[in-house]
Amino acid sequence: MSRRGRAVMFAVMALVTAVAAAALANGYGSSIARGFGPLRPAVVAKRALDRGGALGPGDIEGSLEVRRIPIRFVPPGTLADPSTALGLEPQADVPAGSYVLAQQLRPPEPEGRSGNLRDGRQPVEIAVSGADSLPSIAGSLVDVVVTTEPQGAGHGRTYVAAEGVPLLGITAGAGGPGPSATSTATLGLFRPQALRLIAAQNFARQVTLIPASS
Repeated sequence: MSRRGRAVMFAVMALVTAVAAAALANGYGSSIARGFGPLRPAVVAKRALDRGGALGPGDIEGSLEVRRIPIRFVPPGTLADPSTALGLEPQADVPAGSYVLAQQLRPPEPEGRSGNLRDGRQPVEIAVSGADSLPSIAGSLVDVVVTTEPQGAGHGRTYVAAEGVPLLGITAGAGGPGPSATSTATLGLFRPQALRLIAAQNFARQVTLIPASS
């Protein structure tokens, strides 16, 4: 075989090898997708995030990144967009390389929020439903509504358990927005109110907040 013929043969073999490799890689990728589900964006901490301190634009750009991960491996509540963390602060240290979860972040606490409470009120955290529709404005007043579980064939009871209490902040839960999503609301409560609401969480079907009537 001539030198030119050998060169053509080698070129054809290289092309066939490249096509075969591409086909194998595509098949492997399809197999991964079938086994672990489609890829979704997930926010990961490039650098460790320290507890406390609101995340600014520099933190978002320098400390967070988006990776595409099979949905099977993404923990519930993982952020999909780094910009959703802007202005929030970590509730605990977030190690480098870990997923950033919505429940790890919260709005910054107002300066001296406990000191601004008067008449013996104290900040108390209560699990509530559907709070994402409320404006999370420190100092706004809300009514706390409790709906109990049905008794037998009857209906559950819905009543106002605390009226006109200061809303100090809301921390989103892992379920995402919606009427059934559970969040943590920090309320300024008197001791009897706090005890009543903490007890209500044990038997209530749900606890919700509504803006207090003026």
